Amino acid sequence: MSSLFLPLLRSLLVPALSCLCLSVNAAPSQALTVYGEAAKYPDNFQHFDYVNPDAPKGGSLSRASMEIGQFNYIVPYIDQGTGVAQVDDWLYAPLAFRSLDEPYTVYGLIAQKMERDPDGLWVRFYLNPKARFADDTPITAQDVAFTYNTLMTKGSLGYRMVYGEVKDVVVEGPLQIRFDFKNNQNRTLALDLASLRIMPEHWWKTRDFATGGGFEPPLGSGPYSVSQVDPGRSITFERNKNWWAKDLPVSKGMYNFDRLTVNFYSDTDIARQLLKAGAFDYNREFSATGFSIGYDSPALTDGRLQRGVFAKDKPGAAQGFAFNLQNPFFQDRRVRQALSLLWDFEWTNKQMMRNFYVRQQSYFPKSEMAATELPDARELEILEPLRGKIPDEVFTQVYQAPKTDGSGYIRDKQLQALALLKQAGWTPKDNKLVNAKGEQLSFTFLDGQGGFDRMIMPYKRTLAQIGINMDIRKIDSAQYINRLNARDYDMIVVGFPRSGQPIVSPGREMYDMYGSSSATQPGASNAFVLRDPAVDTLLDGLVQANSREEMVHYARALDRVLQWGYYMIPNYYSIGTPTVYQNRFGRPALEPKYDEGLNTWWEVSKTAQSNAQFNKANAPASNTPAENH
Repeated sequence: MSSLFLPLLRSLLVPALSCLCLSVNAAPSQALTVYGEAAKYPDNFQHFDYVNPDAPKGGSLSRASMEIGQFNYIVPYIDQGTGVAQVDDWLYAPLAFRSLDEPYTVYGLIAQKMERDPDGLWVRFYLNPKARFADDTPITAQDVAFTYNTLMTKGSLGYRMVYGEVKDVVVEGPLQIRFDFKNNQNRTLALDLASLRIMPEHWWKTRDFATGGGFEPPLGSGPYSVSQVDPGRSITFERNKNWWAKDLPVSKGMYNFDRLTVNFYSDTDIARQLLKAGAFDYNREFSATGFSIGYDSPALTDGRLQRGVFAKDKPGAAQGFAFNLQNPFFQDRRVRQALSLLWDFEWTNKQMMRNFYVRQQSYFPKSEMAATELPDARELEILEPLRGKIPDEVFTQVYQAPKTDGSGYIRDKQLQALALLKQAGWTPKDNKLVNAKGEQLSFTFLDGQGGFDRMIMPYKRTLAQIGINMDIRKIDSAQYINRLNARDYDMIVVGFPRSGQPIVSPGREMYDMYGSSSATQPGASNAFVLRDPAVDTLLDGLVQANSREEMVHYARALDRVLQWGYYMIPNYYSIGTPTVYQNRFGRPALEPKYDEGLNTWWEVSKTAQSNAQFNKANAPASNTPAENH
């Protein structure tokens, strides 16, 4: 599922502000940007830079799902169970397509033109009269209204959060629809609505959307149709060769395969073995060890199997071991700082992850929004009114995560931690670190994902050496989600946002992750249970910014406050997206900045080829496979 559909909580705390006008032209346009800045591509553009417009159509590609386990239904737009995420991309077309090489710009697809109120209080869509569902039924404004209303009433909680400031939906004609807003403070709302993927009312009105529609292939509006379903195990999509939008500029060079299959596996090791055996074509790898040595084989040696790291310029998503601030032990910043000193990333990266990862230093890794230098004059203006309410270090220091020499010996960090804990009222007694009440500093790490026990066990030993007890409890995914929603945990591993997709143009989803109003809201992503008026103030400024430059200043200020709050032990990020695939595909010479670009690939061979075979067959073309690493 795209990041648009994650749980996003609109703030209930934003005060009524005076009108903040957007510098946009109300005239209908083929593109929308967040702040009214010029789009990268002009009105007459022919195709995106990151595609090969002459890519041949045909062939097939099969991939492993990014989820472990089986899918419960096809449509991924409800909260219960597991749907097929690719439906959002392949089966349903959006009103406007989000460009993969801009932070947040959308170009018309089903919507031929888009018009935004200069005061930011509405957006209007003019539908392409050629737009059709897969059964050749015209796509109408009523279908758009139906899609919106269905998602808001029966879909994931995330829709009610991201679209919460829509006041009214007005069908102005068969091909014209307007969304009115409650206020003009949500800069991304018009683009979020433009990203709606449109479903057919005439098909869904006789089906139960609230339960995901089961395993019946849904009628789509996009480049593919569902052709085969093996319930829970695999799903196959067939290219709609008569898709009405195939020659639009946003579609040129895209969706080249005739057949796409997604396979669901219960075990990542099994998936690796099957890929080595040639059972499928493409796997997004999440394990550094798996990526480094899990595919060793003759096929990898001679190039029939390729390892590549894609989207190296794509910003990262934040990840860390999150403290639940409801735990009284974690409410003292010094305790959180001390515990942050004791996780040895350098040793973990060397011993367990083959030095594949980079230590995270920001809540916006690899992004211009990361606070990597001292605050500039504008940031200081933003932060000064909050002095005394935020850590003093925000004004004078650049945050750096604790660093070790990788030897595994961190006595110096343990001594620093003990000094901080002593200041916070914790003293050694009978080989335990206790407070004035005689309670040992003890907490539980809740693991609902698996795979983190290897990293957590050494941490547990390090804590025990200075008298801190950490229990590790592994539970199944359903139980984990229930406890997550109830905030029933001490420490968990968490991503911001949960999808793992980076934030490149932040909007109201920021309240969902860090706002006071989301602290105990079921389904929200505020894993810290953070209630901080200073953070809320910075979120208000970030969301209401009138330019990207101003937004970046607020984002960096927010980053500093979160960093120095020690709300989580920062983990790491990859230099890009580790991927393993069969050597039988062509790729455009230019990669999109914000995506791995799988939808731009095409087939060049029915079977995997060695490096020598591939290079001979495709020379002197510039589109070549990624080099083995």
